[in-house]
Amino acid sequence: IGLGGVNALGIDGEDMSGALDAVDYIADLRQATDLSRLPVGRRVVVIGGGMTAVDIAVQTRLLGAEDVTIAYRRGQDRMNASEYEQHLAQTNGVRIVTWAQPKALVSANGAVTAVELERTEDRSGMLAGTGETITLPADMVFKAVGQTLVQTDLGGALDLEKGRIVVDADRRTSLSDVWAGGDCVSGGEDLTVTAVEDGKIAAESINAALSA
Repeated sequence: IGLGGVNALGIDGEDMSGALDAVDYIADLRQATDLSRLPVGRRVVVIGGGMTAVDIAVQTRLLGAEDVTIAYRRGQDRMNASEYEQHLAQTNGVRIVTWAQPKALVSANGAVTAVELERTEDRSGMLAGTGETITLPADMVFKAVGQTLVQTDLGGALDLEKGRIVVDADRRTSLSDVWAGGDCVSGGEDLTVTAVEDGKIAAESINAALSA
């Protein structure tokens, strides 16, 4: 099930038309049979610094967006996206603005028209706003600031820790006949190789359980 939810920005106006969850859009894109039918803005701003942020930025650029910007609250060296992914974004015409966090979404007639960002800085290891703001025109804004487990999908059946599924060393959950792995488990990483390893460990444990 992965981490299907997207963290909110926590600013006014993020529910207006044109402010979208990056994960939902990427899911629609992956399943689309006709990419020309996908809505894409002329000016796109992506809030975040991870793989999802880079993915949505590059995809909207390829879909025809004229101007795409990734806005990240810390320095580029702190972005969760790999150096390769960052380079991929930039070579596809995506601009990366660092040390900038979202402050407000500007709208007209209920639709987003711009993003107001506040410049940030590192003060003794703590992120702080400087009070200086910049405004980026945008008719589409994507939220890509971390993903969360949609707990309602589990129906309260599994033990959770900090919003993720608790598993033991064999990837067994609190239900004796359920195993889990990948980014949805406590301590899990957003890496394919980690999910594959979890699957291998779980499969060996399942086989041992069924063979007992």
